[in-house]
Amino acid sequence: MFSKILIANRGEIAVRIMKTCRRMGIGSVAVYSDADARSLHVEEADETVLIGPAPAAQSYLSMDKIINAALLTHCEAVHPGYGFLSENPVFCRKVEEAGLAFIGPGHEAISALGDKIAAKKLAEAAGVPIVPGCSRPVGDLADALSVADQVGYPVILKPSAGGGGKGMRVVSARDEMAQALSSSRSEAMKAFGDDRVFIERFVVKPRHVEVQVLADRFGAALYMPERECSIQRRHQKVIEESPSVAVDPELRVRMGEAAAALARQAGYENAGTVEYILDAQKNFYFLEMNTRLQVEHPVTEMVTGLDLVELQIRIAAGERLKLAQEDIPCRGWAIEARVCAEDPERNFLPSSGLITRYSEPWGKDVRVDSGVRAGSRVGVHYDSMLAKVICRGNTRKDALRALTNALNAYHIEGFATNAIYVNAIINHPVFIAGDLSTSFIAECMEDPAGRPEPRQSHLDAMALAAVLTFHNRQAMVRMSLKPMQAHVGASHKLQKEFAYMLRDSEGAAYNVRVSPETVALRTWTARVNEREYRVVTPEFEFYRRRLRLTIDAEIRRFLIRAVDNFYWVSFLGATRTFEIYSPREWELLPVMPASQKHEDEGVLSSPMPGLVVDVLVKPGDRVFRGQDLVIMESMKMESGVSSPCDGEVEAVLVKPGQAVETGDVLVRFAG
Repeated sequence: MFSKILIANRGEIAVRIMKTCRRMGIGSVAVYSDADARSLHVEEADETVLIGPAPAAQSYLSMDKIINAALLTHCEAVHPGYGFLSENPVFCRKVEEAGLAFIGPGHEAISALGDKIAAKKLAEAAGVPIVPGCSRPVGDLADALSVADQVGYPVILKPSAGGGGKGMRVVSARDEMAQALSSSRSEAMKAFGDDRVFIERFVVKPRHVEVQVLADRFGAALYMPERECSIQRRHQKVIEESPSVAVDPELRVRMGEAAAALARQAGYENAGTVEYILDAQKNFYFLEMNTRLQVEHPVTEMVTGLDLVELQIRIAAGERLKLAQEDIPCRGWAIEARVCAEDPERNFLPSSGLITRYSEPWGKDVRVDSGVRAGSRVGVHYDSMLAKVICRGNTRKDALRALTNALNAYHIEGFATNAIYVNAIINHPVFIAGDLSTSFIAECMEDPAGRPEPRQSHLDAMALAAVLTFHNRQAMVRMSLKPMQAHVGASHKLQKEFAYMLRDSEGAAYNVRVSPETVALRTWTARVNEREYRVVTPEFEFYRRRLRLTIDAEIRRFLIRAVDNFYWVSFLGATRTFEIYSPREWELLPVMPASQKHEDEGVLSSPMPGLVVDVLVKPGDRVFRGQDLVIMESMKMESGVSSPCDGEVEAVLVKPGQAVETGDVLVRFAG
């Protein structure tokens, strides 16, 4: 067994690998860039080595620097994690040539399976069904159009050298090909150093189901219970679960045996994942094989009780797999939500900054894999994923309830994240029913017609959370002033009922009355628009940003932020901002002056921090509202910044390669 391992990665996966190393008594060495000098993975490692500036090309993608760091610290093996160099056969070969063990498959297997086109040929040879498409990289635009015409629209462009959704583009018609091909190649080159792209038919509304395999050098190949990864946005997985509601025992065996057959066909060693698409008729097709540990591996660990990182290390150290296929259990259900630094309210633009407050949920069958803590700074150079929240239950319903509560208890401040958004996904009726496909987000979350309104009882609960927090804060202020009251004169009667009027951000009005039942003010009778509730409040929790209430004997958890009498409340993925008034103040609202917004017109401002990749206009150009004027890169993703108006470009204030911050002016329009 190894005595020391270098982890050629960062963030939550580096921290997760270190936990297994620590349990196994193996030393861990972290590499880090200038931007990560104060990161959590650096703090958790036994030893650390600085490998360069913030840009990944000069640090985490620098093969020689990483290998030299391993040799300098006398490591015996390198674990690549996922992303960066994890599926780069050149890096794997260099690690092997340096006399180090690569904790993953050999470079021959990575070359064969990491290349999507070669992998399809191997899958065919192993008898695995494949999606119709082109078996070679496409050339220029004319070649891509010719191939797409033969395959039939819609088609999907996929980078040959990588996965994780980077560089993928769906093309529905010929006139979309030019822009999609350019963006796909550009993004693939930045992510994988290889701009080759191939084309295959895009199966409409499929499920994305994958099978984890483990293989040793002695010919054993095992498969784990499948993972459902259909909930995706921009081909990036958002929610994963194991097992899948769509897979019965017979189908599970067929998919698993096909995955194991492919591993044997490729001479595969270590952990890998065979990904399939599953159509409505339960036909499965080979999609790709990821020759590394997957982001979603915790759900498999939660239902099997196995430590996949430990098994990776043992296989790389030359040990036999001591498991038989029948030894691998599937106990209950596990669901994972990815928490990312992106703003759902601004079309998921990357967000960055300093984490000012941070708190993770905990409890039985609750797991958080995180790469951040309070004080961590999240920049624009790396992937946006901050953490993963994973919960297990005896049934899918139990796992969903646990994950809902865990996400309600997960608290992060400093910049926008998608934590509330992923909670809304798992509480959507279609998700709860298990009727999933890769188009779920487009149909159920992005299309307003697909998003159900919160139940009235849920809105009432949110109003109660706002009112009770407001009331208890006011009561604390009154209690602090009590020593200043005069002790001479008429006694004051104890008020038994308190009335408040609320208006939420959707325009709905609430008449709320609360009456304390006990002297300790922890048990209340509450009435919201004439509907009565019995509420128990926690002790000493009203200055925190998380709140647990027991409403009619059911525990409910809320996230709350307050400014004056404005209370923002999140519950089960729904959010509302409540204005709270006394009945007298409510009567005066119609005569109060309305607030006025002042917007900076005539400019295009940067909606996020990032790097300018391309400027698509010049002074004097006529542009229209919605036209992309600047292409920006942030957190390894390219996005177009569109014009807010029709007009003429007066000045372009940025150039390719320039770093900008949120709010910086990119383009100015003529008067």
